[in-house]
Amino acid sequence: MWFKNLRVYRLTREFSLSAEQLHELLEPATFTPCGSQDSARYGWVPPLGKHGTQLVHHTDGYLMVCAKKQEKVIPAAVVNEKVEEMAQAIADKEARNVGRKERQNLKDDVLLEMRPKAFARSRLQFAYIAPKDGWVVINASSAKAAEELLENLREAISSLSVVPLSAKNIPQQSMTHWLTAPEAPTHFEFGHECELRDPQESGSVIRCKNQDLCAEEIHNHLVAGMQVHKLGLTWRDGVELMVDDQLAIKRLKFSDAVTEKADNVDADNAAQRFDIEFSVMALEISALLKDLLNAFGGLNTDTASVEEIVAGATREDQAAASEAEEVVF
Repeated sequence: MWFKNLRVYRLTREFSLSAEQLHELLEPATFTPCGSQDSARYGWVPPLGKHGTQLVHHTDGYLMVCAKKQEKVIPAAVVNEKVEEMAQAIADKEARNVGRKERQNLKDDVLLEMRPKAFARSRLQFAYIAPKDGWVVINASSAKAAEELLENLREAISSLSVVPLSAKNIPQQSMTHWLTAPEAPTHFEFGHECELRDPQESGSVIRCKNQDLCAEEIHNHLVAGMQVHKLGLTWRDGVELMVDDQLAIKRLKFSDAVTEKADNVDADNAAQRFDIEFSVMALEISALLKDLLNAFGGLNTDTASVEEIVAGATREDQAAASEAEEVVF
C-alpha cells in the first residue's frame, strides 16, 4: 500500500465532504469489467480490496480512494500483420493499391473481430485527499494517469478545484544551486542520481546513476551551464526520493525505520493493518512535502490555470507512449 510515486495537487477550495458522503457520490461510478466490445472501463473500487466494501477509507482526517482501469490489449504487431494480409489479398484480387483510408477501415474491422478475445489488463490507482493540508496526493508516475483520476473524481462529485502543487522558486534553478554549492537543503541529503539538461540545446541530457553527485565531473557540467531537472534526495534519513522540475516525486522508498512504525502496532486483521500503514504513510508524506516546499522557497499560492493539469502530459509520458510495445484499444 505504500505509495511509490507522488503527484500532488493543491485544493483551491475547502473540501468538506465526509467519507460517507464521498462514498455515496462515487457509488454510481463503481467499477464494472469490460464487455465484449468495450475497449476500456474505469471506475471506483474499495481501497481495502476484498477486505472492504466502502469506496472511501478514512483515517486521521485523510480520505483514501482507489480507481480501477481495465483495458483490452491487442499487440500492435498482430493487428498490423492481419491488416497487411487483408490489404495484400485485395491488391492481388483487384489489381490495385489499397489506400490509407481503406487500410484504416480494415484495421477497424480487425479490432472489432479481435476485441472480444483480447486480454483485459487492469491496474489500480490509489489517491488520498488531505483536507487539513489542502492537498490531493496521487500514487501515479505520470501526469496523464493522475489527471485521469482527477477527471473521474471531479465528474463523480461535480466539483473539484485543484491546481498542480508549485513552489515560489523555480525547481531546476534551486536544484542546480544546491548541487553547484554543493549543499543540500535543510533536512535533506543528496542521493546518487540526477538528470542534467542543457537549456540552450534541446535534447542534450546527461543522466547519472549510482554516482557521487558532488564529484568534480558533475560540478563541471553545472559550471558549463547545464541545469538539474531531476535530483535524488534522502529526507531525514527515512525516505528516499527523486524529485523533478514539476515537483513530481518518483522512486519513493520508505526506510525500515518508517515502516516499523506501522509494524510495531498490533493489527487484528488486514483492514486494521491497512489503516495503520495508511496513517503512518500519510503523516510522513505530509511532513516530507512541507520540508520540500520550504526547500523550494515555500508554497506558491498564486492560482494556476486548471488547464495546466489538462495539458500536463510530461516528457516522460510522451516518451513512454512512443516506446510502448502494445497498442490499447
